[in-house]
Amino acid sequence: MGFSVFCSLDSHVLARNLNGERLNFQHFRGIGRKSISFKHSKVKPQPGCVFSSKFESIESEERTSPNEVRKELEQCYELIQRLGRGVVYLGSSRMGPGHPHYSQTLELGRDIATLLDCTSWSGAGPGLMDAATKGALEAGKPVGGFKISREPGEWTASNFHPYLPSEVYLTCRFFSARKHGLVDAAVRNSSSDQTAVVALPGGIGTLDEVFEVLGLIQLERIGSKLPVPFLLMNYDSFYSKLLDFLDDCEVSGTVSKGEVSSLWKVCDSNSEALAYLAKFYDLPLGDEGKHQTELRNAQGTTY
Repeated sequence: MGFSVFCSLDSHVLARNLNGERLNFQHFRGIGRKSISFKHSKVKPQPGCVFSSKFESIESEERTSPNEVRKELEQCYELIQRLGRGVVYLGSSRMGPGHPHYSQTLELGRDIATLLDCTSWSGAGPGLMDAATKGALEAGKPVGGFKISREPGEWTASNFHPYLPSEVYLTCRFFSARKHGLVDAAVRNSSSDQTAVVALPGGIGTLDEVFEVLGLIQLERIGSKLPVPFLLMNYDSFYSKLLDFLDDCEVSGTVSKGEVSSLWKVCDSNSEALAYLAKFYDLPLGDEGKHQTELRNAQGTTY
């Protein structure tokens, strides 16, 4: 009889046959030998859980009702209402503290949080998401996050964060709910809302989020009564080839001339991003911010 393994716990295995019928847990002996003998066990399965090597269960229940997604959406909106809207950071989880973009992002997160005096949102994961979060915390500003339970790594494989309290982030089971949360956190419904979306260097997940936001802004479906500034951080020309491709799309006629450039602001440095946001919201950059900008420009840095 063909079967597929459902989950394992120590020496117990829960299996289902190809018809979906549940089999009893089996106890096996003889690990390391050429043959394995099975013996029926009375251990009962625990649906909806997969056990790690540390016997910590992680919920992985399949979507069985739209109510499950709706409930998670409501939790996302509740978190935003409690912490407030602000700047949403999209970026790589793999560029850690040793990467130059990490220090650039940490500084950007600190300076934008100070400038806009708002909550900083991210995927509450490692890498550049962590850098933006730490930057905002250094500025003494609130942070929030929407984790996803399907990314690799310890932070995202469970409801775990090394330093954030659990009340400021939500671990999402569904990408759709998480994306709704990340978009709504940047919505502007009044002139007092000072929000933005900042796209940092990243991979497939980041690009997925970037183009979704880009499409929502293009179609005016982002749900915001007022325009939301969208910044693409082109650190060290990271996105230059992508921008070249979008230029080729203009030549091919798949997008209108100037259409993409009107939807976001491409920034090569943090100082350019801060200057753009200060102008967008008619805010003084501050003497310290101006001094740092002038100093970095004089030194020829991209921070």
